[in-house]
Amino acid sequence: MTTLHVTDTVGNARADARAQTGLTSDFMPYLPASSSPYVPAGVDPATLTWAETVAPGGYTHRVIARGTHLRLDDPAGDANAHVLLFNADEPWERLNVADTVKIPWQAYLGAGHPLLSGDGRALATIVADTSGRHDALFGTSTDAANLARFGDARPEGPAPSGRALFLKAAAKHGLAPRDLPPSISFFQGVRVGPDGAIEWLGSAGPGTSVTLVAELPLIVLIANVMHPADPAPGYRSGPLRVHAWRGSPTLPGSPRFDASPESRRAYLNTLDYAEARA
Repeated sequence: MTTLHVTDTVGNARADARAQTGLTSDFMPYLPASSSPYVPAGVDPATLTWAETVAPGGYTHRVIARGTHLRLDDPAGDANAHVLLFNADEPWERLNVADTVKIPWQAYLGAGHPLLSGDGRALATIVADTSGRHDALFGTSTDAANLARFGDARPEGPAPSGRALFLKAAAKHGLAPRDLPPSISFFQGVRVGPDGAIEWLGSAGPGTSVTLVAELPLIVLIANVMHPADPAPGYRSGPLRVHAWRGSPTLPGSPRFDASPESRRAYLNTLDYAEARA
């Protein structure tokens, strides 16, 4: 009969764990963020607060401060960053896609576009965009749709749905399925024709990026999954790079602040709320 010694078992486990020190993956957060090998041009690495490469079919999440700049990069041309935003102080305030489209009178996302909550405040603003291929109409993929199309929708499977990944990310912030509204997505575009037909634009190609600025402290959830309107016969997804750094929100005097009467009201509501809480 073999006798197992607990101290030997624990010691071996510790040695095995420590042997993994220094191992890296292509898809992981960079710690510290300043160690990222992909720091965006013009950004001081010392100001980075988040740096990560998200795997195809993967997800990530983070709480970021007001004024943080959040840049998403599509290095291979197949990323599709489905994004949800919540007020980190009061997460029942969340992204409202209908208001995000209605307030700027524009259904297609691009530079200068505020991302609105249902409380009439700007949660974030798109401040730079080299892709121009984004979507505020379809939301993300569901388990039912992926099961019907690919035969699988599990978060750890070959064809994860965006909804399944959002549920995992949301749970880490105390959010439940009922807290998840429709999302927006970046890097795969659609257009609606005069007859209502959907035109699939797909990706603008590798090497494009989009940058947001947080107008309030935010919970950010990102699912990097295939767009539900993508006609590709197989499940298609590529790596997504994420970098965030300290900065300033949209303030009076910025062209974005006074881009329209509706935008000005949204930014005034945001400023009023932020200053009262500060």
